[in-house]
Amino acid sequence: MGTPMARNLYITALEAQSGKSVVTLGIADLLSRRVGRLGFFRPIVPTSAGDPLIELVRSRYRLDFAADELAALSEAEALSLPAYEDVRKRVVEAYKRIESRCDFVLCEGSDFAGAAPALDFGRNADLANELDAPVLVVVKGGTPAETVASVRAARGALEHKGCAIFGIVVNRLPPESTDEVRRRLAALEDGEPVYVLPERPDLSRPTVADVAAQLEAEALAGADEALHREVRDVLVGAMSVEHFLDELTDGALVIVPGDRPEIVAAGIASTLTPALPAVAGIVLTGDAPVERTARRLFEASPFPVLRVALPTYAAAGAVSAIRPQLRAGDERTIATALSLFEEGVDARELEQRLSIQRPERMTPIMFEYELLERAKAAGRHIVLCEGDDERVLRAAEILLRRGVVRLTLLGEPSAVSTLAAAAGVDLADAEIVDPAASPLRESFAELYFELRRHKGITEELALDAVVDPNYFGTMLVQTGAADGMVSGAAHTTAETIRPAFEIVKARAGVSVVSSVFFMCLADRVLVYGDCAVNPKPTPEQLADIAISSAETAAMLGIEPRVAMLSYSTGGSGKGAEVDAVAAATVEVRGRRPDLKIEGPIQYDAAVDRDVAELKLPGSEVAGRSTVFIFPDLDAGNVAYKAVQRSAGAVAVGPVLQGLRRPVNDLSRGCLVPDVVNTVAITAIQAQFPG
Repeated sequence: MGTPMARNLYITALEAQSGKSVVTLGIADLLSRRVGRLGFFRPIVPTSAGDPLIELVRSRYRLDFAADELAALSEAEALSLPAYEDVRKRVVEAYKRIESRCDFVLCEGSDFAGAAPALDFGRNADLANELDAPVLVVVKGGTPAETVASVRAARGALEHKGCAIFGIVVNRLPPESTDEVRRRLAALEDGEPVYVLPERPDLSRPTVADVAAQLEAEALAGADEALHREVRDVLVGAMSVEHFLDELTDGALVIVPGDRPEIVAAGIASTLTPALPAVAGIVLTGDAPVERTARRLFEASPFPVLRVALPTYAAAGAVSAIRPQLRAGDERTIATALSLFEEGVDARELEQRLSIQRPERMTPIMFEYELLERAKAAGRHIVLCEGDDERVLRAAEILLRRGVVRLTLLGEPSAVSTLAAAAGVDLADAEIVDPAASPLRESFAELYFELRRHKGITEELALDAVVDPNYFGTMLVQTGAADGMVSGAAHTTAETIRPAFEIVKARAGVSVVSSVFFMCLADRVLVYGDCAVNPKPTPEQLADIAISSAETAAMLGIEPRVAMLSYSTGGSGKGAEVDAVAAATVEVRGRRPDLKIEGPIQYDAAVDRDVAELKLPGSEVAGRSTVFIFPDLDAGNVAYKAVQRSAGAVAVGPVLQGLRRPVNDLSRGCLVPDVVNTVAITAIQAQFPG
């Protein structure tokens, strides 16, 4: 008999400040690509006012639960109940309501709110037993001897409680002790696997959002993204501006009386000056009224400005006691946490031990996860042409923290650095290149001149052309200095792809460069082509689009079942348009007999199994299609936008296909996740150059 499918897992810690939420996030991310209906549950949360971790997991993994359904009790409610039996009943009842709607429930134990950590640990072990959940325990690292002793203590305590031990994670281990601890743990007697995660300073620092939440501060200025800046230092700004600037350090949270707007002005100036430290945020203290002029100053601030009623030094003391929390929307910290988890934990081993069956359909969460994993494995170098766009910079930081790709950003270095500092973005690991000042400019101009002289391009025009970031980026790709290029956040599609058509050109055997959109619906990912490039494809071109789209789908983990769309299914309708789709389908079958393809076919017969049984019984594509080829650009563009807006689908693309080397276009309305996904797709495509 095989291993039974796991239904749940309980994550707890041996003591406070172990970083168990990092482990919870890593496990949730791992489960998200394998579980169709994932649940999350915390038996006891610190307060009834809302739990940041619940909101993070709920929003990031699109759980179909209200936040208050995912916890049974607050600490205060648990303490108010007369007996443990009452706590147990409330926890089990709340858990069962979630379990009935899920394939798997990930549980995280309560925090260490009391003065006796052993009692908190024991309570979590008891609750894990009540829920019949195996336990993954997180141990805080110390010296090698202390760490090994803690691992033994955790294992012994859980065995004493009769818990099923799933494994142990040593977290926050001093990096210099990592190798020695791994060696000592390997020498222990056989037992459950033990994973080791070293300390990461950027995970142990609070963010401005943590400060705002803990102090219940009023936000006078600063977008949501700005609240996720790391607080690396705390500075009380009760001095002159000159001395303030002398004391200021990069990433400092400045705490200053509310009647000192000159300190705020100095902080803004410093943050916008590349050679000076960048402020993480400012906390105004006291109850003095904020004048209108000062408010206008605060609104111009690139960092958050908070206000609290506490006196200055009381606020400074309160800030020093704040502990960081993972929060929804804090993509930079989430990226760091996931990178740490992935580097230290054997994901394949965990998946095998959990024995979870993967759903038949590729869900959007699975799709996004596998994009990053495949891109990371590819190890490619991508150029981003728009170093002057904040969305691109934020995406670049996430990609670098996850270790997905190596990056070159195009732009004037001091301007890019200034924008990054103002946005609180760390680009230390990115290369920043100014096309106008690059030593490659002349050689690129010579190459472009040779490629386009037959079109009337002169040497002078070529020298000017390659200063354009899209042309310069395309030249980096053409010469092999980069593996792929992404642009379009601030450029039109024509501006982005024209250089690729002129320089990179189509692969051998491909008559037309085309595009697809990945349509991320609630429960599946579909591929639509061509919705962005070719207005009126011929039957031969339509066949090329279908083959390219099927290859792109397979490249990104989606089994291609191709529907050649028309207003007719089979022979139900007549007309030149139907004949063109039929001819294209015949050509695809002749060139790629291995592909599963059906056409002409109407959209309803392509996606609905009941309709498919009526119109095309026995078809292996009808009712199960994953790749949809529209007869022309008009139909494709209307359809993808209709589905995007009416069904709430996320459209990733357009992804260009058929080029010898990958160049991809962003929508000018793109969000940071769109940039991240498009870069990942480009890196995957770069493994298969034409």
